Amino acid sequence: MNDALAVGPADTDLGARILKVNHAGENGAVHIYAGQILVARLTAPALVGELREFRSHEERHRAIFAAELQRRGRPRCRSYALCALGGYVLGFVTGLFGRTAIAATTVAVERVVLGHLKTQIEQLQASDPAAVQAIEAIVADEQQHHDELVAQLNGGFWISLLEPVVAASTETVIWLGMKL
Repeated sequence: MNDALAVGPADTDLGARILKVNHAGENGAVHIYAGQILVARLTAPALVGELREFRSHEERHRAIFAAELQRRGRPRCRSYALCALGGYVLGFVTGLFGRTAIAATTVAVERVVLGHLKTQIEQLQASDPAAVQAIEAIVADEQQHHDELVAQLNGGFWISLLEPVVAASTETVIWLGMKL
């Protein structure tokens, strides 16, 4: 058996579950941006280029987690398709409301995701260095998405409305993914 494909004791069950959920979450993120891009052509055309760039980052993140799951011989999370559908609907609906709603959605999602990524790195540091490496490979991009769009917010209606709803939804999807 090829050593690069061997699943060893460092591949913890917790690490595998986290990677599966992260993979599904990145699929959701790809679809959030896809829905936003579709509608933003009309409601926020100046943002489309940035959204496409962010989507390409999320596609790369999804590929990182897919490769690690494949290396471990693990299937994707059962919530994978649900994340895609939910992400697309969220992206499409928030895209209808324009630039500020799009930015507020990204900020809320990334705030939750960054908190989870930091916790995951701490949880897995000693037991699953391969999972930590995969997670660390995406943190800078996620921080960039957050920081670039938070700079476009001045508080107001959309952030106060969307932030708690999107954050709670994101937390719920992550929790469900860990249970499925």
